[in-house]
Amino acid sequence: MSALAHATLAAVSIKGNLGSIGYGLAAVGPGVGIGIIFGNGTQALARQPEAAGLIRANQILGFAFCEALALIGLVMPFVYPS
Repeated sequence: MSALAHATLAAVSIKGNLGSIGYGLAAVGPGVGIGIIFGNGTQALARQPEAAGLIRANQILGFAFCEALALIGLVMPFVYPS
């Protein structure tokens, strides 16, 4: 193989690895968001147990939005391949 073929092969493998690393880093945000949602929800339930239904509904809604961000991040490399 020529030097150009080796360089091209190396560039392709790096490109794929960078996409995986990028998604891994992008998944940190929703993970932190979900942790904050449930941590604060637990504190709210401890302070006002009579509002459990409203608090739980807001937790589920916030969880759904954070999880949607993670799923969008997972799908985007397939939609816009580089």
